[in-house]
Amino acid sequence: MRTLAELTPFVGDSMPYLYDGSSNEGLRVCSVFAFHLFTDGPGEMEIEGTRYPIEKRTLIFLRPGQPHAFHISPEHPLASHNLYCDLWDNRMPISLHRTFIYAPSPFRLPEQSASEPCDELDALPGVFSLQPYPHLYEAFLHIVKLYNELIHYRSETVNSLLYAWMLSWHNACRTRQPRDYRIVRLLEQLEMNPERRETVEQWWTLCGLKRTYFHELFLRETGMTPKAYQHRLLMKRAMHLLQESDLSVTAIADKLGYPSIHPFTRHFTAHYGVSPKQHRQNPHKKR
Repeated sequence: MRTLAELTPFVGDSMPYLYDGSSNEGLRVCSVFAFHLFTDGPGEMEIEGTRYPIEKRTLIFLRPGQPHAFHISPEHPLASHNLYCDLWDNRMPISLHRTFIYAPSPFRLPEQSASEPCDELDALPGVFSLQPYPHLYEAFLHIVKLYNELIHYRSETVNSLLYAWMLSWHNACRTRQPRDYRIVRLLEQLEMNPERRETVEQWWTLCGLKRTYFHELFLRETGMTPKAYQHRLLMKRAMHLLQESDLSVTAIADKLGYPSIHPFTRHFTAHYGVSPKQHRQNPHKKR
């Protein structure tokens, strides 16, 4: 059984496409792996007889020989960034000359991209929203952009980036991530400025929510209470300051809003198991 770490991706083609409900969007199969990233919705995607909604930033991942169809209204065409690739063969890639077979013809492809037994790849969804994952969305667009713009070392660059993107996507699928846009927006702001020490009341006001519902939603989306999440952010920021700055421990405590070095040292020691001074002396020891 192979793992995703053993992938050898090759991007054979990348192209923008406007789906407008035309006949060539009907039931078909493709000889290679394909990604379709829709920037807008609504629409529908059919994969092996099951229909899935297409919304803003919906990613479609199709395997070689997988029957699929696009159900898009001509009154509301949808733009997509399409990427065709091999994932297990970068020496004789089929994606350089991909083929399609349309229904009602028998779906018998003369050749198709190599597929290896890999539970991790099989577990990746055929339809996935990148709305809660702006880093994955922007990274995919970056791969598409480089494919269309690079002249020198294009294959080496985009193939390496797709490899990293696939591993990142696998992590996103396996890791709990907030999906509510209000909480996602709040967490992005908190990550940028953890030392601001805004009150939790300011958090629910920023989200436009009532206190009780905000606490319920925050716990459901993050698995933590607002106070616990704020504390984790402060400790993460403290660790970075100890490693990357020459500020004294007292100055770091002051920067993070602590009244003195003593409560900061207690909190840091309880969180990481070592004091700030010990961490600075040996930052590479596992915590």
